Amino acid sequence: MLEELHICDLALIEEVWLPFEAGLTVLTGETGAGKTVLLSALQLVMGGRGDATMLRPGAESTRVEAQFSGELIVARALMAGGRNRCLLNGALSTVGALSEAVGPLVDLHGQHDHQELLHPQNHLGYLDRSAAAAIAPLREAYQRALSDWQDRRDALTALQTQLAASAEQLEAGRIALAEIERIDPHPGEDDEIRASLPALENAGELAELIETAYGALYDEGAAIDLTGRVHEALGQAARFDPALVALQAQISEAQVLLSDVADGLRDSLGHIEHDPAALEARLSRLAELDGLAKRFGPTLEQVFALRERLAATAAMAGSGEEALAAAREAEATARAELQTTAARLADERRDRAVVFLEQLSAAAVPLQLGNVRFDFSFEDLPFEHWTSSGSQKLEILYAPSPDSALRPLAKIASGGELSRVMLALQTILGAADEGKTLVFDEIDTGIGGAVGTAVGRALKELSRHHQVIVVTHLAQVAAFGDAHYVVRKQDGESAQVVTTVSPVSGAYRTAEIARMLAGDATDAALAHAEEVLASAAE
Repeated sequence: MLEELHICDLALIEEVWLPFEAGLTVLTGETGAGKTVLLSALQLVMGGRGDATMLRPGAESTRVEAQFSGELIVARALMAGGRNRCLLNGALSTVGALSEAVGPLVDLHGQHDHQELLHPQNHLGYLDRSAAAAIAPLREAYQRALSDWQDRRDALTALQTQLAASAEQLEAGRIALAEIERIDPHPGEDDEIRASLPALENAGELAELIETAYGALYDEGAAIDLTGRVHEALGQAARFDPALVALQAQISEAQVLLSDVADGLRDSLGHIEHDPAALEARLSRLAELDGLAKRFGPTLEQVFALRERLAATAAMAGSGEEALAAAREAEATARAELQTTAARLADERRDRAVVFLEQLSAAAVPLQLGNVRFDFSFEDLPFEHWTSSGSQKLEILYAPSPDSALRPLAKIASGGELSRVMLALQTILGAADEGKTLVFDEIDTGIGGAVGTAVGRALKELSRHHQVIVVTHLAQVAAFGDAHYVVRKQDGESAQVVTTVSPVSGAYRTAEIARMLAGDATDAALAHAEEVLASAAE
Protein backbone atom coordinates (compact mmCIF):
# COMPACT_ATOMS: atom_id res chain seq x y z
CA MET A 1 0.00 0.00 0.00
CA LEU A 2 1.19 3.50 -0.82
CA GLU A 3 1.58 5.38 2.48
CA GLU A 4 3.09 8.71 1.44
CA LEU A 5 4.15 10.64 -1.66
CA HIS A 6 6.57 13.58 -1.48
CA ILE A 7 7.02 15.75 -4.58
CA CYS A 8 9.48 18.63 -5.09
CA ASP A 9 9.81 20.90 -8.15
CA LEU A 10 7.80 18.78 -10.57
CA ALA A 11 5.93 20.76 -13.27
CA LEU A 12 4.16 23.54 -11.29
CA ILE A 13 4.52 21.82 -7.92
CA GLU A 14 7.03 23.38 -5.53
CA GLU A 15 6.58 20.88 -2.71
CA VAL A 16 3.74 18.57 -1.75
CA TRP A 17 3.41 15.91 0.95
CA LEU A 18 0.55 13.48 0.39
CA PRO A 19 -0.29 10.86 3.02
CA PHE A 20 -2.50 7.99 1.83
CA GLU A 21 -4.70 5.57 3.72
CA ALA A 22 -6.49 2.39 2.80
CA GLY A 23 -9.81 2.66 0.99
CA LEU A 24 -10.78 5.13 -1.74
CA THR A 25 -8.85 8.40 -2.15
CA VAL A 26 -10.14 10.94 -4.69
CA LEU A 27 -8.27 13.88 -6.19
CA THR A 28 -10.29 16.67 -7.77
CA GLY A 29 -9.65 20.15 -9.13
CA GLU A 30 -10.39 22.42 -12.03
CA THR A 31 -9.19 21.50 -15.49
CA GLY A 32 -5.51 22.41 -15.85
CA ALA A 33 -4.88 22.57 -12.12
CA GLY A 34 -2.32 19.78 -12.34
CA LYS A 35 -4.15 16.69 -11.09
CA THR A 36 -2.38 14.32 -13.45
CA VAL A 37 1.03 15.68 -12.37
CA LEU A 38 0.57 13.67 -9.20
CA LEU A 39 0.28 10.53 -11.28
CA SER A 40 3.34 11.55 -13.28
CA ALA A 41 5.20 11.66 -9.98
CA LEU A 42 4.00 8.18 -9.13
CA GLN A 43 5.08 6.94 -12.56
CA LEU A 44 8.60 8.26 -11.91
CA VAL A 45 9.04 6.19 -8.74
CA MET A 46 7.61 3.23 -10.65
CA GLY A 47 10.55 3.49 -13.06
CA GLY A 48 8.71 5.36 -15.82
CA ARG A 49 10.36 7.65 -18.32
CA GLY A 50 11.40 11.08 -17.15
CA ASP A 51 13.43 13.99 -18.47
CA ALA A 52 14.43 17.56 -17.69
CA THR A 53 11.23 18.98 -19.26
CA MET A 54 9.37 17.77 -16.16
CA LEU A 55 11.26 20.15 -13.86
CA ARG A 56 9.50 23.17 -12.39
CA PRO A 57 10.67 26.31 -14.28
CA GLY A 58 13.88 27.59 -12.72
CA ALA A 59 14.53 24.44 -10.66
CA GLU A 60 17.84 22.57 -10.83
CA SER A 61 16.22 19.20 -10.19
CA THR A 62 12.98 17.48 -9.32
CA ARG A 63 12.64 14.83 -6.63
CA VAL A 64 9.86 12.35 -5.91
CA GLU A 65 9.81 10.04 -2.90
CA ALA A 66 7.29 7.34 -2.07
CA GLN A 67 6.87 5.17 1.00
CA PHE A 68 5.07 1.85 0.80
CA SER A 69 3.99 -0.49 3.55
CA GLY A 70 6.61 -3.08 4.35
CA GLU A 71 9.27 -0.42 4.94
CA LEU A 72 9.90 0.20 1.24
CA ILE A 73 11.07 3.74 0.46
CA VAL A 74 11.97 4.74 -3.10
CA ALA A 75 13.18 8.04 -4.52
CA ARG A 76 13.82 9.41 -8.00
CA ALA A 77 15.55 12.66 -8.92
CA LEU A 78 15.79 14.25 -12.38
CA MET A 79 18.55 16.79 -12.95
CA ALA A 80 18.41 19.79 -15.27
CA GLY A 81 21.30 18.26 -17.21
CA GLY A 82 19.29 15.13 -17.90
CA ARG A 83 20.81 12.76 -15.33
CA ASN A 84 18.74 10.40 -13.17
CA ARG A 85 19.37 9.47 -9.55
CA CYS A 86 17.47 6.58 -7.98
CA LEU A 87 17.40 5.40 -4.38
CA LEU A 88 15.93 2.19 -3.01
CA ASN A 89 15.70 2.15 0.79
CA GLY A 90 18.44 4.79 0.89
CA ALA A 91 20.86 2.93 -1.38
CA LEU A 92 21.78 4.03 -4.89
CA SER A 93 19.79 2.05 -7.42
CA THR A 94 18.67 2.01 -11.06
CA VAL A 95 15.47 2.83 -12.90
CA GLY A 96 15.08 -0.86 -13.67
CA ALA A 97 15.36 -1.77 -10.00
CA LEU A 98 12.67 0.79 -9.11
CA SER A 99 10.40 -0.75 -11.72
CA GLU A 100 10.97 -4.24 -10.30
CA ALA A 101 10.38 -3.10 -6.72
CA VAL A 102 7.36 -0.81 -7.24
CA GLY A 103 5.76 -2.22 -10.40
CA PRO A 104 4.15 -5.22 -8.65
CA LEU A 105 2.67 -2.91 -5.99
CA VAL A 106 0.85 -0.40 -8.21
CA ASP A 107 -1.54 -0.78 -11.15
CA LEU A 108 -1.89 2.63 -12.82
CA HIS A 109 -4.55 3.36 -15.43
CA GLY A 110 -4.38 6.66 -17.29
CA GLN A 111 -7.33 8.51 -18.72
CA HIS A 112 -6.73 6.96 -22.14
CA ASP A 113 -5.90 3.44 -20.99
CA HIS A 114 -9.42 2.26 -21.85
CA GLN A 115 -8.25 2.63 -25.44
CA GLU A 116 -6.28 -0.57 -24.82
CA LEU A 117 -9.59 -2.36 -25.17
CA LEU A 118 -9.63 -1.31 -28.83
CA HIS A 119 -6.49 -3.40 -29.50
CA PRO A 120 -7.22 -7.15 -29.53
CA GLN A 121 -3.57 -8.00 -28.89
CA ASN A 122 -4.15 -6.87 -25.29
CA HIS A 123 -7.17 -9.08 -24.66
CA LEU A 124 -5.24 -12.32 -24.19
CA GLY A 125 -3.31 -10.70 -21.35
CA TYR A 126 -6.55 -9.84 -19.54
CA LEU A 127 -7.65 -13.47 -19.57
CA ASP A 128 -4.24 -14.70 -18.43
CA ARG A 129 -4.11 -12.22 -15.53
CA SER A 130 -7.61 -13.10 -14.40
CA ALA A 131 -6.62 -16.77 -13.94
CA ALA A 132 -2.89 -16.39 -13.34
CA ALA A 133 -2.65 -19.24 -10.83
CA ALA A 134 -3.84 -21.75 -13.42
CA ILE A 135 -2.53 -20.22 -16.64
CA ALA A 136 0.88 -18.82 -15.63
CA PRO A 137 2.59 -22.23 -15.10
CA LEU A 138 1.29 -23.49 -18.46
CA ARG A 139 2.36 -20.28 -20.21
CA GLU A 140 5.85 -20.56 -18.71
CA ALA A 141 6.08 -24.21 -19.81
CA TYR A 142 4.99 -23.18 -23.30
CA GLN A 143 7.61 -20.41 -23.46
CA ARG A 144 10.35 -22.85 -22.38
CA ALA A 145 9.23 -25.30 -25.05
CA LEU A 146 9.14 -22.50 -27.63
CA SER A 147 12.66 -21.41 -26.74
CA ASP A 148 13.92 -25.00 -26.94
CA TRP A 149 12.30 -25.55 -30.33
CA GLN A 150 13.73 -22.27 -31.65
CA ASP A 151 17.22 -23.38 -30.56
CA ARG A 152 16.77 -26.76 -32.30
CA ARG A 153 15.38 -25.10 -35.41
CA ASP A 154 18.29 -22.64 -35.57
CA ALA A 155 20.80 -25.46 -35.11
CA LEU A 156 19.18 -27.41 -37.94
CA THR A 157 19.16 -24.36 -40.21
CA ALA A 158 22.82 -23.64 -39.50
CA LEU A 159 23.77 -27.25 -40.24
CA GLN A 160 21.77 -27.26 -43.46
CA THR A 161 23.49 -24.05 -44.54
CA GLN A 162 26.88 -25.49 -43.75
CA LEU A 163 26.21 -28.70 -45.65
CA ALA A 164 24.74 -26.81 -48.58
CA ALA A 165 28.15 -25.43 -49.52
CA SER A 166 28.92 -26.11 -53.17
CA ALA A 167 31.15 -28.98 -54.23
CA GLU A 168 33.60 -26.40 -55.60
CA GLN A 169 33.86 -24.71 -52.20
CA LEU A 170 34.35 -28.03 -50.45
CA GLU A 171 36.99 -29.07 -52.99
CA ALA A 172 38.75 -25.72 -52.62
CA GLY A 173 38.83 -26.29 -48.87
CA ARG A 174 40.27 -29.75 -49.31
CA ILE A 175 43.01 -28.40 -51.62
CA ALA A 176 43.88 -25.64 -49.14
CA LEU A 177 43.98 -28.13 -46.25
CA ALA A 178 46.21 -30.50 -48.28
CA GLU A 179 48.63 -27.63 -49.01
CA ILE A 180 48.80 -26.64 -45.35
CA GLU A 181 49.28 -30.25 -44.27
CA ARG A 182 52.02 -30.76 -46.89
CA ILE A 183 54.04 -27.83 -45.58
CA ASP A 184 53.06 -28.72 -41.98
CA PRO A 185 54.03 -25.48 -40.22
CA HIS A 186 54.73 -25.43 -36.50
CA PRO A 187 53.97 -22.60 -34.07
CA GLY A 188 56.82 -20.08 -34.00
CA GLU A 189 58.77 -21.88 -36.72
CA ASP A 190 59.11 -18.83 -38.95
CA ASP A 191 60.46 -16.73 -36.08
CA GLU A 192 62.99 -19.44 -35.16
CA ILE A 193 64.29 -19.57 -38.75
CA ARG A 194 64.60 -15.80 -38.98
CA ALA A 195 66.54 -15.74 -35.70
CA SER A 196 69.04 -18.36 -37.03
CA LEU A 197 69.71 -16.73 -40.40
CA PRO A 198 72.33 -14.11 -39.36
CA ALA A 199 74.65 -16.85 -37.99
CA LEU A 200 74.29 -18.98 -41.13
CA GLU A 201 74.71 -16.08 -43.53
CA ASN A 202 77.86 -14.78 -41.74
CA ALA A 203 79.42 -18.07 -40.60
CA GLY A 204 82.96 -17.24 -41.76
CA GLU A 205 83.16 -13.82 -40.12
CA LEU A 206 81.48 -15.17 -36.99
CA ALA A 207 84.07 -17.98 -36.67
CA GLU A 208 86.92 -15.52 -37.15
CA LEU A 209 85.61 -13.22 -34.43
CA ILE A 210 85.09 -16.06 -31.97
CA GLU A 211 88.63 -17.38 -32.64
CA THR A 212 89.99 -13.91 -31.99
CA ALA A 213 88.12 -13.71 -28.71
CA TYR A 214 89.28 -17.20 -27.73
CA GLY A 215 92.88 -16.33 -28.54
CA ALA A 216 92.67 -13.17 -26.43
CA LEU A 217 91.82 -15.42 -23.51
CA TYR A 218 94.24 -18.33 -24.03
CA ASP A 219 97.24 -17.22 -26.12
CA GLU A 220 100.52 -16.67 -24.32
CA GLY A 221 100.34 -13.43 -22.41
CA ALA A 222 96.58 -13.30 -22.88
CA ALA A 223 93.86 -12.76 -20.27
CA ILE A 224 93.87 -16.16 -18.57
CA ASP A 225 97.69 -16.26 -18.46
CA LEU A 226 97.81 -12.75 -17.00
CA THR A 227 95.20 -13.47 -14.33
CA GLY A 228 97.26 -16.53 -13.34
CA ARG A 229 100.27 -14.32 -12.78
CA VAL A 230 98.19 -11.84 -10.77
CA HIS A 231 96.88 -14.70 -8.61
CA GLU A 232 100.38 -16.00 -7.92
CA ALA A 233 101.72 -12.53 -7.10
CA LEU A 234 98.87 -11.80 -4.69
CA GLY A 235 99.43 -15.15 -3.02
CA GLN A 236 103.04 -14.18 -2.33
CA ALA A 237 102.06 -10.66 -1.19
CA ALA A 238 99.38 -11.96 1.15
CA ARG A 239 102.14 -13.37 3.36
CA PHE A 240 102.92 -9.81 4.34
CA ASP A 241 99.45 -8.24 4.06
CA PRO A 242 96.54 -10.57 4.91
CA ALA A 243 94.08 -8.01 3.46
CA LEU A 244 95.22 -9.12 0.00
CA VAL A 245 93.67 -12.55 0.48
CA ALA A 246 90.26 -11.15 -0.49
CA LEU A 247 91.66 -9.72 -3.70
CA GLN A 248 93.31 -13.03 -4.49
CA ALA A 249 89.89 -14.70 -4.08
CA GLN A 250 88.32 -12.26 -6.51
CA ILE A 251 91.04 -13.01 -9.06
CA SER A 252 90.25 -16.70 -8.61
CA GLU A 253 86.63 -16.02 -9.41
CA ALA A 254 87.69 -14.05 -12.48
CA GLN A 255 89.84 -16.97 -13.62
CA VAL A 256 86.87 -19.35 -13.34
CA LEU A 257 84.60 -16.92 -15.20
CA LEU A 258 87.16 -16.40 -17.98
CA SER A 259 87.59 -20.14 -18.28
CA ASP A 260 83.81 -20.59 -18.59
CA VAL A 261 83.73 -17.92 -21.30
CA ALA A 262 86.51 -19.68 -23.16
CA ASP A 263 84.65 -22.98 -22.97
CA GLY A 264 81.53 -21.29 -24.29
CA LEU A 265 83.43 -19.77 -27.17
CA ARG A 266 84.92 -23.14 -28.02
CA ASP A 267 81.42 -24.72 -28.03
CA SER A 268 80.01 -21.91 -30.18
CA LEU A 269 82.85 -22.36 -32.61
CA GLY A 270 82.02 -26.03 -32.87
CA HIS A 271 78.36 -25.30 -33.70
CA ILE A 272 78.99 -22.81 -36.47
CA GLU A 273 77.58 -24.19 -39.73
CA HIS A 274 79.76 -23.50 -42.76
CA ASP A 275 77.08 -25.16 -44.91
CA PRO A 276 75.58 -23.24 -47.85
CA ALA A 277 73.18 -26.12 -48.41
CA ALA A 278 71.75 -25.76 -44.86
CA LEU A 279 71.37 -22.02 -45.38
CA GLU A 280 69.58 -22.61 -48.66
CA ALA A 281 67.29 -25.17 -47.01
CA ARG A 282 66.26 -22.73 -44.27
CA LEU A 283 65.69 -19.91 -46.72
CA SER A 284 63.57 -22.25 -48.81
CA ARG A 285 61.56 -23.35 -45.73
CA LEU A 286 61.00 -19.74 -44.70
CA ALA A 287 59.80 -18.91 -48.19
CA GLU A 288 57.27 -21.75 -47.93
CA LEU A 289 56.01 -20.51 -44.58
CA ASP A 290 55.78 -16.93 -45.81
CA GLY A 291 53.93 -18.08 -48.92
CA LEU A 292 51.48 -20.03 -46.74
CA ALA A 293 50.89 -16.99 -44.53
CA LYS A 294 50.39 -14.76 -47.56
CA ARG A 295 47.79 -17.11 -49.08
CA PHE A 296 45.88 -18.08 -45.96
CA GLY A 297 47.02 -15.63 -43.25
CA PRO A 298 48.38 -13.02 -43.20
CA THR A 299 49.94 -14.58 -40.06
CA LEU A 300 50.96 -18.15 -39.39
CA GLU A 301 48.59 -18.22 -36.38
CA GLN A 302 45.69 -17.55 -38.74
CA VAL A 303 46.90 -20.40 -40.94
CA PHE A 304 46.67 -22.75 -37.94
CA ALA A 305 43.09 -21.54 -37.22
CA LEU A 306 42.13 -22.08 -40.86
CA ARG A 307 43.57 -25.58 -40.76
CA GLU A 308 41.31 -26.42 -37.79
CA ARG A 309 38.23 -25.05 -39.55
CA LEU A 310 38.96 -26.83 -42.80
CA ALA A 311 39.61 -30.09 -40.96
CA ALA A 312 36.29 -29.72 -39.10
CA THR A 313 34.46 -29.00 -42.35
CA ALA A 314 36.04 -32.01 -44.01
CA ALA A 315 35.05 -34.21 -41.07
CA MET A 316 31.52 -32.77 -41.14
CA ALA A 317 31.23 -33.49 -44.84
CA GLY A 318 32.02 -37.10 -44.10
CA SER A 319 29.39 -37.42 -41.34
CA GLY A 320 27.01 -34.72 -42.55
CA GLU A 321 24.06 -36.95 -43.30
CA GLU A 322 24.17 -38.54 -39.85
CA ALA A 323 24.41 -35.13 -38.16
CA LEU A 324 21.61 -33.77 -40.33
CA ALA A 325 19.34 -36.69 -39.46
CA ALA A 326 20.05 -36.18 -35.73
CA ALA A 327 19.32 -32.44 -35.99
CA ARG A 328 16.05 -33.10 -37.81
CA GLU A 329 14.99 -35.59 -35.17
CA ALA A 330 15.83 -33.14 -32.36
CA GLU A 331 13.83 -30.37 -34.07
CA ALA A 332 10.85 -32.68 -34.61
CA THR A 333 10.91 -33.80 -30.96
CA ALA A 334 11.06 -30.20 -29.75
CA ARG A 335 8.24 -29.22 -32.12
CA ALA A 336 6.04 -32.04 -30.82
CA GLU A 337 6.67 -30.98 -27.22
CA LEU A 338 5.86 -27.37 -28.14
CA GLN A 339 2.62 -28.41 -29.80
CA THR A 340 1.64 -30.46 -26.76
CA THR A 341 2.27 -27.60 -24.30
CA ALA A 342 0.51 -25.14 -26.64
CA ALA A 343 -2.57 -27.38 -26.72
CA ARG A 344 -2.63 -27.60 -22.91
CA LEU A 345 -2.37 -23.81 -22.64
CA ALA A 346 -5.10 -23.28 -25.26
CA ASP A 347 -7.46 -25.73 -23.54
CA GLU A 348 -6.93 -24.08 -20.16
CA ARG A 349 -7.62 -20.65 -21.64
CA ARG A 350 -10.87 -21.83 -23.21
CA ASP A 351 -11.97 -23.31 -19.88
CA ARG A 352 -11.04 -20.17 -17.93
CA ALA A 353 -12.70 -17.92 -20.51
CA VAL A 354 -16.11 -19.18 -19.40
CA VAL A 355 -15.53 -18.00 -15.83
CA PHE A 356 -13.94 -14.75 -17.02
CA LEU A 357 -16.96 -13.85 -19.15
CA GLU A 358 -19.34 -14.59 -16.30
CA GLN A 359 -17.30 -12.36 -13.99
CA LEU A 360 -17.11 -9.56 -16.56
CA SER A 361 -20.86 -9.61 -17.16
CA ALA A 362 -21.50 -9.53 -13.41
CA ALA A 363 -19.08 -6.63 -12.90
CA ALA A 364 -20.81 -4.67 -15.70
CA VAL A 365 -24.27 -4.81 -14.10
CA PRO A 366 -23.75 -2.16 -11.37
CA LEU A 367 -22.04 0.13 -13.90
CA GLN A 368 -25.32 0.86 -15.70
CA LEU A 369 -24.23 -1.01 -18.81
CA GLY A 370 -27.60 -2.72 -19.09
CA ASN A 371 -27.97 -6.32 -20.23
CA VAL A 372 -24.74 -6.34 -22.16
CA ARG A 373 -23.17 -9.58 -23.35
CA PHE A 374 -19.53 -10.50 -23.69
CA ASP A 375 -17.79 -13.33 -25.47
CA PHE A 376 -14.35 -14.33 -26.69
CA SER A 377 -13.46 -14.93 -30.31
CA PHE A 378 -10.68 -17.55 -30.32
CA GLU A 379 -8.51 -18.07 -33.40
CA ASP A 380 -5.91 -20.81 -33.71
CA LEU A 381 -2.82 -19.45 -35.44
CA PRO A 382 -0.76 -21.29 -38.05
CA PHE A 383 2.36 -22.78 -36.47
CA GLU A 384 4.66 -20.28 -38.16
CA HIS A 385 2.73 -17.41 -36.53
CA TRP A 386 2.93 -18.68 -32.94
CA THR A 387 4.31 -16.11 -30.51
CA SER A 388 5.65 -16.09 -26.97
CA SER A 389 2.03 -15.68 -25.83
CA GLY A 390 0.86 -18.91 -27.37
CA SER A 391 -0.76 -20.52 -30.39
CA GLN A 392 -3.95 -18.43 -30.29
CA LYS A 393 -5.18 -14.92 -30.55
CA LEU A 394 -8.46 -13.82 -29.07
CA GLU A 395 -10.69 -10.80 -29.02
CA ILE A 396 -13.39 -9.67 -26.60
CA LEU A 397 -16.75 -9.35 -28.33
CA TYR A 398 -19.48 -7.04 -27.05
CA ALA A 399 -23.22 -6.75 -27.50
CA PRO A 400 -24.96 -3.74 -25.87
CA SER A 401 -28.26 -5.63 -25.56
CA PRO A 402 -29.49 -9.24 -25.64
CA ASP A 403 -30.87 -8.77 -29.14
CA SER A 404 -27.70 -7.26 -30.57
CA ALA A 405 -25.10 -9.27 -32.42
CA LEU A 406 -21.73 -9.75 -30.77
CA ARG A 407 -19.13 -7.58 -32.43
CA PRO A 408 -15.61 -6.31 -31.59
CA LEU A 409 -15.55 -3.60 -28.91
CA ALA A 410 -13.78 -1.20 -31.23
CA LYS A 411 -16.70 -1.21 -33.67
CA ILE A 412 -19.64 -0.56 -31.36
CA ALA A 413 -18.67 0.72 -27.90
CA SER A 414 -18.79 4.46 -27.12
CA GLY A 415 -16.14 6.23 -25.05
CA GLY A 416 -18.31 6.10 -21.95
CA GLU A 417 -19.01 2.41 -22.48
CA LEU A 418 -15.33 1.66 -22.94
CA SER A 419 -14.51 3.43 -19.67
CA ARG A 420 -17.04 1.34 -17.80
CA VAL A 421 -16.01 -1.90 -19.49
CA MET A 422 -12.43 -1.13 -18.48
CA LEU A 423 -13.55 -0.52 -14.89
CA ALA A 424 -15.47 -3.81 -14.90
CA LEU A 425 -12.36 -5.48 -16.26
CA GLN A 426 -10.20 -3.92 -13.54
CA THR A 427 -12.67 -5.16 -10.95
CA ILE A 428 -11.93 -8.70 -12.13
CA LEU A 429 -8.18 -8.17 -12.47
CA GLY A 430 -8.10 -6.38 -9.14
CA ALA A 431 -9.45 -9.49 -7.49
CA ALA A 432 -6.70 -11.48 -9.17
CA ASP A 433 -4.05 -8.90 -8.17
CA GLU A 434 -5.17 -8.56 -4.55
CA GLY A 435 -2.95 -6.30 -2.50
CA LYS A 436 -2.08 -3.87 -5.29
CA THR A 437 -2.69 -0.15 -5.15
CA LEU A 438 -5.06 0.67 -8.04
CA VAL A 439 -4.76 4.15 -9.53
CA PHE A 440 -7.30 5.54 -12.03
CA ASP A 441 -6.82 8.80 -13.90
CA GLU A 442 -10.21 10.11 -15.08
CA ILE A 443 -11.46 6.68 -16.07
CA ASP A 444 -14.95 8.21 -15.80
CA THR A 445 -14.42 10.29 -18.96
CA GLY A 446 -17.54 10.48 -21.10
CA ILE A 447 -20.05 9.60 -18.37
CA GLY A 448 -22.08 11.47 -15.77
CA GLY A 449 -25.28 11.51 -13.73
CA ALA A 450 -26.57 8.15 -12.59
CA VAL A 451 -23.83 6.35 -14.50
CA GLY A 452 -21.25 8.39 -12.59
CA THR A 453 -22.86 7.30 -9.33
CA ALA A 454 -22.65 3.68 -10.47
CA VAL A 455 -18.97 4.09 -11.31
CA GLY A 456 -18.30 5.71 -7.94
CA ARG A 457 -20.08 2.88 -6.15
CA ALA A 458 -18.04 0.31 -8.12
CA LEU A 459 -14.80 2.06 -7.17
CA LYS A 460 -15.91 2.14 -3.56
CA GLU A 461 -16.61 -1.59 -3.67
CA LEU A 462 -13.21 -2.20 -5.26
CA SER A 463 -11.57 -0.25 -2.43
CA ARG A 464 -12.83 -2.78 0.12
CA HIS A 465 -10.04 -5.10 -0.96
CA HIS A 466 -7.57 -2.61 -2.48
CA GLN A 467 -6.18 0.81 -1.91
CA VAL A 468 -7.78 2.83 -4.74
CA ILE A 469 -6.68 6.31 -5.84
CA VAL A 470 -8.84 8.13 -8.39
CA VAL A 471 -8.36 11.39 -10.27
CA THR A 472 -11.89 12.43 -11.23
CA HIS A 473 -13.95 15.32 -12.58
CA LEU A 474 -17.25 13.81 -11.49
CA ALA A 475 -18.88 14.88 -8.22
CA GLN A 476 -20.81 11.59 -8.17
CA VAL A 477 -17.50 9.69 -8.08
CA ALA A 478 -15.73 12.07 -5.68
CA ALA A 479 -18.55 11.72 -3.17
CA PHE A 480 -17.61 8.12 -2.49
CA GLY A 481 -14.06 8.94 -1.39
CA ASP A 482 -12.84 8.01 2.07
CA ALA A 483 -10.25 10.78 1.65
CA HIS A 484 -10.52 13.80 -0.65
CA TYR A 485 -7.73 16.06 -1.94
CA VAL A 486 -8.23 19.20 -4.01
CA VAL A 487 -5.62 20.34 -6.53
CA ARG A 488 -5.45 24.09 -7.16
CA LYS A 489 -3.31 26.64 -8.96
CA GLN A 490 -2.28 29.75 -7.07
CA ASP A 491 0.43 32.41 -7.03
CA GLY A 492 3.61 31.32 -5.27
CA GLU A 493 6.06 33.41 -3.25
CA SER A 494 8.20 34.10 -6.34
CA ALA A 495 5.18 35.37 -8.33
CA GLN A 496 5.13 32.08 -10.26
CA VAL A 497 1.96 30.06 -10.53
CA VAL A 498 2.24 26.89 -8.46
CA THR A 499 0.10 23.80 -7.92
CA THR A 500 -1.02 23.00 -4.38
CA VAL A 501 -2.77 19.94 -2.97
CA SER A 502 -4.94 20.18 0.13
CA PRO A 503 -7.14 17.68 1.98
CA VAL A 504 -10.78 18.75 2.35
CA SER A 505 -13.49 17.55 4.67
CA GLY A 506 -16.70 18.81 6.18
CA ALA A 507 -17.98 22.07 4.72
CA TYR A 508 -14.88 22.47 2.52
CA ARG A 509 -15.54 19.12 0.90
CA THR A 510 -19.21 19.99 0.39
CA ALA A 511 -18.12 23.22 -1.31
CA GLU A 512 -15.77 21.30 -3.64
CA ILE A 513 -18.54 18.84 -4.57
CA ALA A 514 -20.82 21.82 -5.22
CA ARG A 515 -18.18 23.38 -7.50
CA MET A 516 -17.91 20.14 -9.43
CA LEU A 517 -21.71 20.00 -9.82
CA ALA A 518 -22.48 23.60 -10.71
CA GLY A 519 -19.21 25.46 -11.17
CA ASP A 520 -19.80 27.53 -8.01
CA ALA A 521 -20.83 26.97 -4.39
CA THR A 522 -24.29 28.56 -4.54
CA ASP A 523 -26.89 27.64 -1.98
CA ALA A 524 -28.63 25.38 -4.47
CA ALA A 525 -25.33 23.75 -5.43
CA LEU A 526 -24.39 23.22 -1.79
CA ALA A 527 -27.76 21.61 -1.10
CA HIS A 528 -27.29 19.34 -4.12
CA ALA A 529 -23.78 18.49 -2.96
CA GLU A 530 -25.07 17.45 0.45
CA GLU A 531 -27.60 15.19 -1.22
CA VAL A 532 -24.91 13.57 -3.37
CA LEU A 533 -22.66 13.01 -0.34
CA ALA A 534 -25.55 11.62 1.69
CA SER A 535 -26.50 9.25 -1.12
CA ALA A 536 -22.91 8.00 -1.42
CA ALA A 537 -22.78 7.36 2.31
CA GLU A 538 -25.85 5.09 2.28
